[in-house]
Amino acid sequence: MKIQDIEAIKLLLATPKKIAIIPHRGPDGDAMGSTLGLYHFLVKNNHQPTVITPNDFPGFLAWMPGSETVKVFEKDIENCTRILEEAELIFTLDFNALHRTGEMEHTLARLTAPFIMIDHHEKPHDYAAYTYSDTSFGSTCEMIYNFILFLNQKEDIDKTIATCIYTGILTDSGSFRFPKTTGNTHRIVAELIDLGAENTEIPVLLFDNSSFSRLQLLGQALQNMKLFEQHKTSYTSLTQEELDSFNYVKGDTEGIVNYGLSIKGIIFTAIFIENKEEGIIKISFRSQGGFDVNQFARDHFNGGGHSNAAGGRSETSMEETVKKFEDLVTKLDI
Repeated sequence: MKIQDIEAIKLLLATPKKIAIIPHRGPDGDAMGSTLGLYHFLVKNNHQPTVITPNDFPGFLAWMPGSETVKVFEKDIENCTRILEEAELIFTLDFNALHRTGEMEHTLARLTAPFIMIDHHEKPHDYAAYTYSDTSFGSTCEMIYNFILFLNQKEDIDKTIATCIYTGILTDSGSFRFPKTTGNTHRIVAELIDLGAENTEIPVLLFDNSSFSRLQLLGQALQNMKLFEQHKTSYTSLTQEELDSFNYVKGDTEGIVNYGLSIKGIIFTAIFIENKEEGIIKISFRSQGGFDVNQFARDHFNGGGHSNAAGGRSETSMEETVKKFEDLVTKLDI
């Protein structure tokens, strides 16, 4: 981050302020970890922060400290809009384009308070007055840790903040398996554990707390999986009917896409999830090695993300979307 930006932000934070903290729509562990970690840091420094998510966050993240204070924009548009309009400073975390907030975009776009962007995705938009954008990081939470260090306030990182930051690093690194997990990532994680992050309890809360119906849904997704062994590709899909039959709740499909990469010889995988209410097929892509799913998502499915983890969407039927994907796969040279 630029030294002059750090100094300007220090001045902004020198006096108590009303501050809004925004993650992307469909917030995951990194989005919630970074926003709640920053929330607790700002409270500790006498500010009045509010985390406002565009839509609800998954239930398996509801144990996180401070989650009970989070406002959900689509559930309370009037109150959330008032909070945003009264904010003197706005942090946007784990995204770099306002359209990633869905219906909140129009409200955010007309605000006059300065924005601070902290994010690790490619091709940031220029809406923020101050930007900390670096694609070399595997998570925004790792950047939040650095941001607190930039402010020379490492001593403010307590067990609560450490827990939030650890959660985001753990989830966005694929439990420390993804390529952007560096030695420095592990050094930060060691610091967080020393500060009180419960490294044996947090994974249980995140990954070993499934409902029976969620496990049944996973079984359905695995049954639906198809392989293109010649092209080192797999994919699976879940229709709205299948989601409904297993009492789907938000977060139940989290992580399913990664199973496609656990198959020997597979480098590229995807999951297609139907959302009849929104009229879209939501897509997640994952890869190993040099195959760039970010570019693939941008080129073909109105999406983007990271080189090994990206998302996209389709407004055609499941059948048409999957057929398009299959046709593209047969032309890939992986």
